Amino acid sequence: MNEKKENVIVNGFFWRFAERCGVQLISAVVSILLARILTPDDYGKVALVTVFNNIMYVLLDCGIGTALVQKKEVDELDYSSAFFFSIVLSLVLYGGMFVAAPYLAAFYNDPSMTPIFRGISLTVAVCGIKTIQQAHVTRNMKFQYFFYSAFAGAIMSTVLGLGLAYMGFGVWALVVQQVSNITVDTLVLWKLSSWRPKMEFSWQHLKGLLSYGGKLLASSLSSVIYNNLRSLIIGKMYTSADLAYYNQGDNLTYNIASSVDTSIESVLFPVMSSLQDDRAQVKNMTRRSIKTCTYIIAPVMMSTAFCAEPLVRLILTEKWLPCVLFLRVFCLGYACWPIITANMNAAKAVGRSDLYLKCQLLNEGVCILLLLATFRVSVEAIAYGMLITNIVTQILDAQLSKKLIGYGYLEQIRDILPTLLLAAGAGLCMYLVIFLHLPDLLTVIIQVVVGLGIYLTGSAILELDTFEYFKDVLAPSIRQKLKR
Repeated sequence: MNEKKENVIVNGFFWRFAERCGVQLISAVVSILLARILTPDDYGKVALVTVFNNIMYVLLDCGIGTALVQKKEVDELDYSSAFFFSIVLSLVLYGGMFVAAPYLAAFYNDPSMTPIFRGISLTVAVCGIKTIQQAHVTRNMKFQYFFYSAFAGAIMSTVLGLGLAYMGFGVWALVVQQVSNITVDTLVLWKLSSWRPKMEFSWQHLKGLLSYGGKLLASSLSSVIYNNLRSLIIGKMYTSADLAYYNQGDNLTYNIASSVDTSIESVLFPVMSSLQDDRAQVKNMTRRSIKTCTYIIAPVMMSTAFCAEPLVRLILTEKWLPCVLFLRVFCLGYACWPIITANMNAAKAVGRSDLYLKCQLLNEGVCILLLLATFRVSVEAIAYGMLITNIVTQILDAQLSKKLIGYGYLEQIRDILPTLLLAAGAGLCMYLVIFLHLPDLLTVIIQVVVGLGIYLTGSAILELDTFEYFKDVLAPSIRQKLKR
């Protein structure tokens, strides 16, 4: 890879990672404070509504955002056509949710959820304004804009959410927090970006984008429905509190994994798309993506799994202890998540959205069988089924990379196995600290020091490739940017 591309990637990664980490840090602090004030039942209600919002987000994007980034040549007519289509579609989707809200609330036997459905769904209308602007920023790799806009949204939503929670508004604190976050984020992004839509529209240009994006839409829609099907089932068959414990365990781990993964993948995707005809370069970048993501994510996931109980008791209080089991299960599942996302990213970058869709549908066909086998047993069984799902998915997705860029599953596992073993060993040593029977705060502090020390020392002794990459390439570039 030439030096110019390397600098572009490092620059993009710096801003994207800063954005994700900054926002997630604020979100984590806010979630902890809100979880101490609000009840699991409040969180469960919002989780049910979020399921339908996630589906609408996918319908709204239609894969157009990805198509705009992946397309070799994009003009103003492409952007403007996609923008006006997105605006109209967002209003249609919100109108549909507004009308459907009472019926959805009746399905869950809780009429009080009607205004909650209508309130949170306002985020979909706002996203119609943001989606194409976000694609333009991504294509031009102005990732610093995401940092500023996301940070502003997180700050404002924090103030409003915590303020309403302390004043006793209950579940509405969570509703306002979500709506204000996306609204401020969108406004700041528009303020920073120079792109504005022109009053022009072309069905021909839109069809070209939908042709590529449509396959991604089918894949994303089936994925989001499948992923949220668990929440729908738990919310209907079990209690709102059960759903809250399940989602809390998932969200805590997902937010950590996605911060790193999104930072790297969103930067590499436009670069790989520009090199899509050079499969050797795409393979090298996919390998670097998997190794780099795993080096960061694996130790965090392993550490969180081994230290879950004192950590939850310390930050969320004992009323959230039932989420410990879910937290551990999801940590194990997300430890190898970079394999899944990197392989899918490679398929999209080389323009094979058709194979991406087929692979995704195959994954979900296998995984739905696991869900059918577990959903009547218990919520815990559903979580274990999700763990098996992640293992099956990464194997199937790697076969796609083997076909497209010659990078198969066994080769990928060989690349990250030393990192996984070292992370597991560090996590086990952290777990042993529990037997000292110290106060939770002191236990967690010692665990962090022990785990970090073992992981970094082990990385240096074993001379892990990714450790050397961070030390020799990323660290100097990031230090230089911080000085600026």
